[in-house]
Amino acid sequence: MSWVRLVLAISLDGRLALPEGDTTPLGNKSDRRVLEESLAWSDGTLIGGGTLRSHKNTCLIHNNQLLKIRQSEGRSKQPIAVVVSSQKGFCADWNFFQQPIERWLLSPNEESMQCSQNFKYERQFYLQRNWSATLSQLTKAGLSRLLLLGGAHLVGSLLQADQIDELQLTLTPKIIGGKYTWMPTEMQNLSKKLLKPNAWTLKVHEELDENQLLLRYFRNRCSNINHEAS
Repeated sequence: MSWVRLVLAISLDGRLALPEGDTTPLGNKSDRRVLEESLAWSDGTLIGGGTLRSHKNTCLIHNNQLLKIRQSEGRSKQPIAVVVSSQKGFCADWNFFQQPIERWLLSPNEESMQCSQNFKYERQFYLQRNWSATLSQLTKAGLSRLLLLGGAHLVGSLLQADQIDELQLTLTPKIIGGKYTWMPTEMQNLSKKLLKPNAWTLKVHEELDENQLLLRYFRNRCSNINHEAS
């Protein structure tokens, strides 16, 4: 079984970026620390096409101790980056395609697969009939611990399918407005199960530097498995 952990730094009003679309992270060094700890925990990351187009790279582990731990466990230095996209508007010159990581593509159709020949992907998969089947496919390929890094539409589709097991949110003391929310504001038809008072359990709350607050909520399920980080 897979475990999907969403990791984001957001403003108090749920924004990911300034109204102008500035890609500068909202979090500080403490938020970067907890992000890298989650990267070290994971087998792979899920990245939406829009997020990759905005940043043109992905997050890496820089902490030497975390890198040593992964190597001692027989794992690659960096988690595998799984891009969920039809590839439209991508450029082979982006730093992402030069970063020292293994890249996989998760795409919806044959046309996307054909476009992928212009980029460096070690493996390619099709999106299945639903997210449960797609995640099962990735688990069989060795990625059972998945870190969801955005964007909003990818997060929204996984929430609609009720396939996010953990929310790790760093609240930053800013109110910035604008349209860049962490999930689509127009999204409807979420499962009513997510509205229940006991749908999520707060497992961790930690004060970070500069008045930031780390929150980790776990989805309550009858068959929860223990994938949480130590």
